Amino acid sequence: MDLDAYVAEHGGQWRRLDELCRRRHLDAAEIDELVALYQRTATQLSTLRSRSPDPALVSQLSHLVLRARARLTGRPRPSVATITRFLLVDFPGAVYRAWPWWCGVASGFTLLSFFLIWFVAGNPDTAAAFIGEDAAADLAESGFAGYYTESSAPTFAFHLWTHNAWVAAQCLASGVLIVPVLYLLWQNALNIGVVGGVMVSYDRADVFFGLITPHGLLELTGVFVAAGMGLRTAWAWIAPPADLTRGQAVARAGRSAILVALGLVGLFAVSALVEAFVTPAPVPVALRIGIGAGVWLAFLAYVLVLGHQATHPAAPEPDPGPDRPRRNEGGSELGSGLQA
Repeated sequence: MDLDAYVAEHGGQWRRLDELCRRRHLDAAEIDELVALYQRTATQLSTLRSRSPDPALVSQLSHLVLRARARLTGRPRPSVATITRFLLVDFPGAVYRAWPWWCGVASGFTLLSFFLIWFVAGNPDTAAAFIGEDAAADLAESGFAGYYTESSAPTFAFHLWTHNAWVAAQCLASGVLIVPVLYLLWQNALNIGVVGGVMVSYDRADVFFGLITPHGLLELTGVFVAAGMGLRTAWAWIAPPADLTRGQAVARAGRSAILVALGLVGLFAVSALVEAFVTPAPVPVALRIGIGAGVWLAFLAYVLVLGHQATHPAAPEPDPGPDRPRRNEGGSELGSGLQA
């Protein structure tokens, strides 16, 4: 093939196709021209690939054909309807269907955390073994409260958001292996148990629970949901439903986990804002806890109400048919005509 002659013959068409791809608006004639040039260029690209050793020209035309195809088919963009469905149906429905798993995780985690707090508070040597006596004293005096004010609120919120989202992603991604999820939960329960036990042993329980409760309710619920979804995926592998293969069951559970992961990004953003701006706020403790509890209860209501509706959609009212009388709002039958 004479490459120079081929380029000279068809180069004008390629430049015209490139020009059409760059335009923001095309009329009907230009769209028809774009379709025709796209088809010709795709054919010419196929010819060059089989006969020409010039990789630069092949790459250039490949990009041009891809751009033309994208211009013709359009790029999928999330519509308002898609986002609305995700927020009102998909996410709450996925969380609601998995409630036995994350409620079970929440129950076990809470019991373990309070046991560790009780044990560490009653055995000061345990806290000293974990963090040392001097560190324990500093934590009780100022270290725990100072953690919430050592950085600016926006920076602190962003750090919390990314950290919690990363923990949740680990729970979701490693859930099928079970052990990594249990280890992450143990690490978090141990941290709460040791810090809480130290604060209680130094008679600072009011400070500990007054600071951890406002954001902890929502934040830990997000972690519980992520861990529950991860373990649910593992169970789909261990005991798949009778009507699904093991791979199909894991794939279905994995799709639900991805939906939940996207939704938890927003949940952790809210919990990070609460922790950065509400938890250290110079207002009464009852008000801080009230705000945190209100946000947490709003999320639970969101999941329970919308999740139940998504899981149990209302059955449509049956059509009475042409031969059956309809009833008006008062309950009387409405005929198709008037009687004398």
